[in-house]
Amino acid sequence: MTSGNDSGRRRRLAPRGAAKSAHVAKDTPELVIITGMSGSGKASVLKAFEDLGYYCVDNLPVELIPEFAELAMQSREIRRTALVVDVREGAKLEKLPSILKSVRRTIPTRVVFLEASDAVLLRRFSETRRPHPLGMDAPVKASLKTERRHLGAIRRLADLVIDTSKFNVHELRAHINERFHEESPGKSILVSCVSFGFRQGVPEDSDLVFDVRFLPNPHFVPEFRPLTGRHPRVAKYIRSFPQTQEFISRISDLLVYLLPHYIREGKSYLTIAFGCTGGQHRSVMIAEDVGKHLRRAGYRVKVVHRDSPR
Repeated sequence: MTSGNDSGRRRRLAPRGAAKSAHVAKDTPELVIITGMSGSGKASVLKAFEDLGYYCVDNLPVELIPEFAELAMQSREIRRTALVVDVREGAKLEKLPSILKSVRRTIPTRVVFLEASDAVLLRRFSETRRPHPLGMDAPVKASLKTERRHLGAIRRLADLVIDTSKFNVHELRAHINERFHEESPGKSILVSCVSFGFRQGVPEDSDLVFDVRFLPNPHFVPEFRPLTGRHPRVAKYIRSFPQTQEFISRISDLLVYLLPHYIREGKSYLTIAFGCTGGQHRSVMIAEDVGKHLRRAGYRVKVVHRDSPR
């Protein structure tokens, strides 16, 4: 993920390699304000906007946002703009809600708020060994609590809230591209199909859980026991039962129906867990096949086998 504090009052004064992009020449002006928790990926998201042709500025003082919006409205060359505002502004950040209200009367504005779980943010700060922008006098965990409190009012004004806990850098940038690309197909959600074994417990981050222990168990076929559900012979065996095909078809149709509703509610990432007894055969095969169905439907899918050997 991104660095612990997205630090530095640097400004990107022009989109890298995209000055003549069709996105920049878009007729309708637009301002995107990126904000949120330190370590949540704001630098990566700003980079994604830059690659989409947005005129990007990092850590713009809040008092300059109205002037920036006015300049964006007057410019003939630059129509799509994005900027980062966060807790580095200190007490001045409290002015952002009122400034935002004023700016929205000037230019169409969207607020993107990034966050992540405390556990993930603590890990990112630990990995990067960078201090929290609120200072080094308090532990990072305490600083995160303070930051969440300061950002509460801004989060409530956000048009889009993205929990980046489950995204890596590439997935996060792909998600922004899906959301803000002019020709986006609207399927801006990353679906994770996870296989697991109930013996090891249900994955804590599951959004939907399906129990596939009703299917015949290849574990009791001696030649299949050392293999997994990714092996062609094991997969063929599981598919040979009519209930398998019907389950895959019904679940895939249900998910294709549900996903647009999750997207409309602002869901960025959906984890669908399939469980069998040991997480080796049935759940692995089902996760693979459902993942293929969702990819054919146009969604971004990754398949993870939590309890199956690689």
